[in-house]
Amino acid sequence: MNAKKIAAFAIGPIGSAALGFITLPLITWFYSAEDVGRIAMLQVLLSFCVLVFALGLDQAYVRNYHDSQNKPSLLKTSLTPGFLLLIIASVCALLFPGAISELLFGVKSTLISVVIVSCMLAALVSRFLSLVLRMQEKGLAFSLSQLLPKIVFIFILVTYITFSFGNDFRHLIIAHAISIITVTIIFAWNTRQVWLAAYKEPIDQNELTTMLSFGMPLIVGGAAFWGLTAIDRLFLRSFSTFEELGVYSVASSFAAVAIIFQSVFSTVWAPTVYRWASEGLNNEKIDSVTEHVLATVVFIFILAGLFSGVVSYILPKEYGNVQYILVACMAYPLFYTLSETTVVGLGITRKSSYAMIASLLAVLVNLIGNYLLVPKYGAAGASVSTAIAFWIFLVCRTEFSCISWRQLPRTKLYSVTFACLIACVGTSLCGSNYPSLAVFPWILIGCTSLYIFRSSIGAARAEFIRQIQQ
Repeated sequence: MNAKKIAAFAIGPIGSAALGFITLPLITWFYSAEDVGRIAMLQVLLSFCVLVFALGLDQAYVRNYHDSQNKPSLLKTSLTPGFLLLIIASVCALLFPGAISELLFGVKSTLISVVIVSCMLAALVSRFLSLVLRMQEKGLAFSLSQLLPKIVFIFILVTYITFSFGNDFRHLIIAHAISIITVTIIFAWNTRQVWLAAYKEPIDQNELTTMLSFGMPLIVGGAAFWGLTAIDRLFLRSFSTFEELGVYSVASSFAAVAIIFQSVFSTVWAPTVYRWASEGLNNEKIDSVTEHVLATVVFIFILAGLFSGVVSYILPKEYGNVQYILVACMAYPLFYTLSETTVVGLGITRKSSYAMIASLLAVLVNLIGNYLLVPKYGAAGASVSTAIAFWIFLVCRTEFSCISWRQLPRTKLYSVTFACLIACVGTSLCGSNYPSLAVFPWILIGCTSLYIFRSSIGAARAEFIRQIQQ
């Protein structure tokens, strides 16, 4: 992809994050921390739905896209099995009115249960339709599909606030549901030519078998990855309070700065590296990308560590600890993004079982960490546990890629990321007690990184000058 296409894909995540910084203060000032925590549980469920019911076929779709001669058939073959399974599961769940909402939110409501099921179906369809735009490299359409639902959500919140109603949990979840369904409608419109053509195509049984052989290990791996990203919230739900869950959710939402980087890079990287694979790999290219991504990850950590205190000026006092756990919450998207560059060997060699093992090992670490830390430290303990688990995830994916493909240069990778991890742990657990010392580790890492990554800084500067001169 050229710079213009990358910029087009970047508009969505950057704009969504910017709009998120508008919605977060609105939600935190007008809704209780308990309600914010309940919405976090909805997000946990939706991520589970997409990761499990996709059956790994979403990743198989990306892997096979450039090799497929019938892309509408590929979409239908990828989407249909999981969608049918989700419909069956949804019908079974609705046979017990109000059970879903009571289990998830501690509130028994048939209406909310129906809303939850609608969100699940919309989220799964959106996942596959977004991949169509992603693989077609239609960055602007992809970005607009992300931005418009955020605008809809803000409009609903402003309407609630203006007319002094809707400041309860039921109205908040309805607003979220409308925005999620809006995403699906917009994606459906932007991809209408493909899915209309797919509707007429038969499911390719042979291709489905091949894709399932690639995707089946990713079902377990997907469930493990969901656990890796959701265990913290589940432990906070069970061993702490909805207030702590709300604080953690707000900190995770502010970590959207890092999710911008993860989203843009993941969107661009997968199609690019698989195209390189079909054309003949240049290992030096991949190593160079890894080096630059590592530098970017480290400097995002540093900036977050130095300036996280700014969020305390825009949030109510009950969210004061957000500034200290924010950096650790960024470990998930940053370490995950970095692992996407080092795990490429597993995709190229189709050793998806190794990806599953990496997820399982990391989720085990997260289980132990949350069990030990959440009862005592609450949201801070959850953030630390998840940060450690994702560093283990990065190491496992990298090592398995080395085993299945080739040896990667990784001494700098491990040493620098481990230093960031230690700083995250210290800031989360001790920052509120020693606020004046919380920034010191980040100053030290920052000064060191300016020297270590001087070549990446020079390359970024040269590219910036080149783009200006064009």
